[in-house]
Amino acid sequence: MTNYALLNFHLFRQPAKTQWYDRKNYVFVEFCVEDSKNVDIKIEKFKLIFSCKSADNTELYNNIELYSKVDPNDSRHKRSDRSVTLFMRKIDGKKAWPRLTKDKTKYAWLTVDFDNWRDWHDDDEQMVDLEHYANMLKELKNTGPPPAMDDLDDEPLDSV
Repeated sequence: MTNYALLNFHLFRQPAKTQWYDRKNYVFVEFCVEDSKNVDIKIEKFKLIFSCKSADNTELYNNIELYSKVDPNDSRHKRSDRSVTLFMRKIDGKKAWPRLTKDKTKYAWLTVDFDNWRDWHDDDEQMVDLEHYANMLKELKNTGPPPAMDDLDDEPLDSV
């Protein structure tokens, strides 16, 4: 391909609108392309390359340097009529990703999927709190019957 042809080829490609969200062991990425054709996805340890043609034959191409390392062998994708969704296994599942990309640049085509986003660190803390509360309830059960509260109606409210 000549330099001129290569230049023209790249001029007509544009990035696909992309949403992403983080989970404890996986990062989910959705390329929002309706009726995509010729879908090609390459997942490398620190890189994700996506290309396809849209319904109107627009060439879409995303080359994403990932925030952290993923396992290409334990990553999958699924194409539907509305989008191409993939999940990538994070190598360090204990570390939350603050962004999808290695650099801090804000791309117009990339957004967080807030409908699916969860702070999974908070989920862990909530589970610990829930277990602590459940243990407290068990301890209260083992201390005998609850105190009778029938006599609370006998005292006037302003004496309390």
